[in-house]
Amino acid sequence: MMRCRITYRKTAPLRYTGNLDIQKIWERYLRRAGLPVAYSQGFHPQPRIQQACPLPLGFLSQAELADIYLDNDTLRPDDITRSLQAMPYPGIEIAAVEEIDLTEATLAGRVIATEYLAEWIDPLDADQLTSKASALLNAPQLLRSRRDRNYDLRPLIEALEVLPADSSHNAMLRMQLSARQSATGRPEEVVSALGYAPYDARFTRTRIMFTP
Repeated sequence: MMRCRITYRKTAPLRYTGNLDIQKIWERYLRRAGLPVAYSQGFHPQPRIQQACPLPLGFLSQAELADIYLDNDTLRPDDITRSLQAMPYPGIEIAAVEEIDLTEATLAGRVIATEYLAEWIDPLDADQLTSKASALLNAPQLLRSRRDRNYDLRPLIEALEVLPADSSHNAMLRMQLSARQSATGRPEEVVSALGYAPYDARFTRTRIMFTP
């Protein structure tokens, strides 16, 4: 058996595809590519495919991660890459494949933070956005409500950076947010706390950070 880590981009065709469906898509994708996926033990064996961190519905990603277990220890990462790229799946772009030690901790258990870009659909005053982001970072607390429970958003925001508009995009906000168990920042909540409607921006995850 071998374990390989696939870095991939989730693009527009899968924007409104949820995490459970993404898991099923990976099952079909690996089958189509002829890769021998390993299954769990028990009465209801499941393909051993582990995603690093759920991606909110409607978000795209430049750096999703999935660990795949294969019933073959002679395949090389290049072989796997070629097999996947030979049978492309709309909305999934393979960026890298590497072999991982079978004993390494799961991705989900090591996630500590995530990075996102929010790009506004319509032109936005970058100076005003910068001023609001600075005020947010200087706030002692940011009380919010989620699922009828109050929480403080401020400690979940690790960094904010405004990227001014240029010829290729409108103003954007880069966010690094905590992604620990029971302490996860949501980018749409940050945009809302800045005084903007989340549906006026498009969100893309650009990085997932882990413990060493």
